Amino acid sequence: MQTPPLQTQHLFKILDEKLMELLRSLTQEEWNAQTVAKLWKVKDVAAHLLDGNIRALSIQKEKYFGEPAPAINSYTDLVNWLNQLNADWVRAAKRISPTVMILLHEATGKQTCEYFESVNPFEKAIFSVAWAGEEESLNWMHVAREYTEKFLHQQQIRDAVNKQGIMTKELFYPFIDTFMFALPHTYRNVDAENGTVIRLNVSSEIGGSWFLLRENEKWILKKENNLKSSSIITIDPDTAWKLFSKSLRPENILSKVEITGNENLAAVALEMISVMA
Repeated sequence: MQTPPLQTQHLFKILDEKLMELLRSLTQEEWNAQTVAKLWKVKDVAAHLLDGNIRALSIQKEKYFGEPAPAINSYTDLVNWLNQLNADWVRAAKRISPTVMILLHEATGKQTCEYFESVNPFEKAIFSVAWAGEEESLNWMHVAREYTEKFLHQQQIRDAVNKQGIMTKELFYPFIDTFMFALPHTYRNVDAENGTVIRLNVSSEIGGSWFLLRENEKWILKKENNLKSSSIITIDPDTAWKLFSKSLRPENILSKVEITGNENLAAVALEMISVMA
């Protein structure tokens, strides 16, 4: 049986169990803690995760869209529409108590995990992964993107209340590995000689190395490379998830990033955004 390039379907259940344990542990003060998502507190992020469950079950599983999308003529139009959907839901969810929020997560989380586990990874996905430059995606990529959403927002909560638990090789590496699929798209307008290699390291035992190779006038993402790197960027995991999700910007983290070689080429990697923003 063919193996997808990204394997995340089996991780949703583990991540959801971690989320439920986390939400049940929160004090009233922690529910109101500010997260790195500047407009959202912990309860808002929990509401957004709930919205993800409901959308997955309604739109993706049952093909129930409810209302038509507006005219989408550009990436900006798409981002603005999604941001408005998110804001509408979070605002309405302010009426939901933490206790009821947990009940709703319990009612939808297991079904959402089962749905993502059930899809054929090689069938065409209902949505493309636009931040990776894809106009059409297969389910393995779309589901991996959904996994990054689940990981990212849970980590935002954990970061806000100082309760770690998912920054592990098992859970973090598939998250950051998926994020790296945005690298070629990030460099799409950058010209360089064929054979140029840019290496991006996420440090520690939970990270890894990714290579961007210029080949046939295109940038190709690889995990192995025998050529000398023109630029090497090294970043720690905590900074990486915040930077590539746009919670931090390059000017905020320059003291935490190590760059060797061609600094101009390396700087482009710090602009990578692996979320719809």
